[in-house]
Amino acid sequence: MSDSVSAPAVSSPSLIRLLAIMARLRDPHGGCEWDLAQDFASIAPYTIEEAYEVADAIARDDIAALREELGDLLLQVVFHSRMAQEAGHFAFDDVAAAIADKMEDRHPHIFGGEDDHGQSREERWENRKAAERAAKGAQSAMDGVALALPALMRAEKLQKRAARVGFDWPDTAGPTAKVIEELDELAAAQTTAEQLDEAGDLLFAAVNAVRAYGIAPEDALRHANAKFERRFRAMEALAQGRFATLDLDAQEALWQAVKVSERGEAADISEA
Repeated sequence: MSDSVSAPAVSSPSLIRLLAIMARLRDPHGGCEWDLAQDFASIAPYTIEEAYEVADAIARDDIAALREELGDLLLQVVFHSRMAQEAGHFAFDDVAAAIADKMEDRHPHIFGGEDDHGQSREERWENRKAAERAAKGAQSAMDGVALALPALMRAEKLQKRAARVGFDWPDTAGPTAKVIEELDELAAAQTTAEQLDEAGDLLFAAVNAVRAYGIAPEDALRHANAKFERRFRAMEALAQGRFATLDLDAQEALWQAVKVSERGEAADISEA
């Protein structure tokens, strides 16, 4: 285990420099007041934000931004590692070594010469992770699904864990009927508490229904968000700055006009 003053056990000059910069920022004697005031909990939201910004750069196919955002995300790993090192828990090198060990262990067919016995990549990966969870004392299929995940992603992961032990619909009919059932129950809910409960059940059921079609719910919702934003901006353009003053019927007419325009553009592309 590295102590708080040891040199980083890495060979990359740029990484050594970054680790040294973080050590300087966290130096109690002359370091940065803001950096010194942080702890794991206060930095965690920034870590999540930086991960989303990496995903955003990828979605925009902006390679220059991706390089920058990956640097920001790396800084988060360095920051957390430095705080852990100061507390005597572990250092950056321990983090890197642990993930290297894990990746080799999860790919025995590559690094260990083992036969994969005809397993798919996903089966192999999930079986390895399940073995790791069991080694850590997991007693439930639900163990290890991070609480901090976005709710949509966590719902999908919980459902997949349940499916791995057989608790899943055999086709799309069951989850589709469940969505309709939950819609009716939400409509019948009387109190705020009941509405919250039924609204959650509805969203959870919707994730299950989408998953039954082999579609990643997060991907589907991102697609829907992008489509709604694109169409709304097109409506605003058609309204020429007057959109907020239009009544709902006029706004709906613009919405339909945008949809018709998109279908026409799609048809032109398919015929080209």
